[in-house]
Amino acid sequence: MLYGKGPMLTGGRCRSISVVVNSRLAKDLQLMRYFMIVASIVISSVPTISAADEFIDFGKDLFVEHCARCHGIDASGKGPDAADLKTVPADLTKISERRGGVWPMLEVMSILDGYLKVQEPRYDMPIITELNDGPNVEFDTGNGLVTRIPSRLIEIAEYLESIQSPKPERYVP
Repeated sequence: MLYGKGPMLTGGRCRSISVVVNSRLAKDLQLMRYFMIVASIVISSVPTISAADEFIDFGKDLFVEHCARCHGIDASGKGPDAADLKTVPADLTKISERRGGVWPMLEVMSILDGYLKVQEPRYDMPIITELNDGPNVEFDTGNGLVTRIPSRLIEIAEYLESIQSPKPERYVP
C-alpha cells in the first residue's frame, strides 16, 4: 500500500497504481465479508449443548444403568425384568399426571435413594445408593433453604422430569 503525500502519489502513473491498490483492497474486503458471512452461518448451524441438556443426558445414562431393567428404556414400566417382580413397575413418564400435573422433585429423589426419607420405596424398588456417590451440588429445596445434594440424584430426577407426558404444570419441592 502507498501512504503519504507528495508529487509521486498525485502524478498520472502513481494514480493508476493507487487505483489498482484500491481495487485489490476492495476485492479483499469483499472476500473477507463473504468469509465472515459463511463462517457465521457455519458457526450458527453447529448444535450446542446447554448445561441443562448435559445434566439430563447424565440423568438418562444413570436411568439406563439403574432403572431400565425394570422400568424399560422408555420408562413405561415394561422392562425385561418387570415380569419377575411382585409389584408392577410404575410408568415413570406419568409421575406428574398421577399427581394432578405436579412434579414432586423431593419425593422422586427420596424414592430413588431414600436420601430425604420422605417416602419409603415399594418392596421391589431398590434404593440406589450409588446415586449418593460423586460430588454434591447446592439445591434449593423450594422453601428458601439451599442444601447440598448429590448431583447424580438431581440428574436422574431431572431426567425423569424431562420425560413426563404430559409435561408438569406445577412444581413442588
